[in-house]
Amino acid sequence: MEPTDVTIEVLKGIRDELRGTNARLDATNVRLERVERRQADTEVRLATELVAVVDAVHEVRDLLRDDRQLRDRVADHERRLTAVETRVGG
Repeated sequence: MEPTDVTIEVLKGIRDELRGTNARLDATNVRLERVERRQADTEVRLATELVAVVDAVHEVRDLLRDDRQLRDRVADHERRLTAVETRVGG
């Protein structure tokens, strides 16, 4: 082999290695794209669930508020009934 033939063979080897590296990088990029897609899907699901949790917390808060108001009303009625019973003698 002449030096130019050796150089050409070395360059061909380098080219073939680069092709293999490019193929591995392409496969890696495909996997990364899948991971990115799954992550985006997960973020959407989490955001949806978070909205549902916030709605549930608001419902519980409203129920507790209503319950507290009812307790206050019942306590007020009990005081008034006690006062009426005391006046009536019963």
